[in-house]
Amino acid sequence: MNGLVMITGASGHLGGEVLGALLDRAPADRIAALARKPESLAEFAERGVSVRQGDYFDPAALETAFAGVDTLLLISAPAFTDLKAAHGNTIRAAQSAGVRHILYTAIQHRAGSDFTIPRVTECDAYTETELAASGLDVTVLRLPHYLDAFDEIMIGQVPPDGVIRVPAGHTPTALATRHDIAQAIAQILITDGHAGHDYTLSGSQTFTVDDFARILSEITGTAVTYQNIPMADYIQGLVATGYPEPAAEFLGAWFGANAAGEFTASDDIERLTGRPQIGLSDFLTARRSPSRS
Repeated sequence: MNGLVMITGASGHLGGEVLGALLDRAPADRIAALARKPESLAEFAERGVSVRQGDYFDPAALETAFAGVDTLLLISAPAFTDLKAAHGNTIRAAQSAGVRHILYTAIQHRAGSDFTIPRVTECDAYTETELAASGLDVTVLRLPHYLDAFDEIMIGQVPPDGVIRVPAGHTPTALATRHDIAQAIAQILITDGHAGHDYTLSGSQTFTVDDFARILSEITGTAVTYQNIPMADYIQGLVATGYPEPAAEFLGAWFGANAAGEFTASDDIERLTGRPQIGLSDFLTARRSPSRS
């Protein structure tokens, strides 16, 4: 680990996980964190992390915040914001501040696929082009859908009739938890030799939503099944519950990515961390077992 490492988006779920993983591996005085509201990272500041104020849409503040930073983790800006402007500002500020190496969290996609996730895929292509032209060392981290978010947001509570109705198809998918992804990212940040490399930080084992339902049945002792429904029906159902249509379409696109086989298995996390990832059964048991409720 050479020089100061900075995490952008540090007050978010993934950023916080990466900060915690870094503090287990490196001295706090070698770690910096960027947040729009530094007070949101008071816990890390108390542990010795250099917490700096900055906003993806304030180039001058970014350049100031990046002073002395050698390696920068650019966590993708939230959807439904101007991602191209956010990432372009960050890359240019990093250049001006003398950052040497940028790691970028892109969305994983299957080789040769032309499947798109609105507000995500096009921005990734733009950002990777800008990074390639920046003259900086670059490492692209290709992330799948977080297993946590898939469980909490995409599947959510099983309906009373025990039928999960989503448009995910029956294609095997390989997801990973934020925790496992963060552990791998932290390992990359503290070791050398990653410039110019891409890593796919997905699950090492695949599962289908049919498997998900079967495991839930075993854990809860109640029958849970899966019904693959048309995308239009899924979106219409979300809108009927109060979701704005663009948000419903966005959630649907992630299920479409699962159905299209975008999230393929990789052992990169396990190779980087030297330990196995949590499997789907253990993950669901920890979160959905009746004893946990």
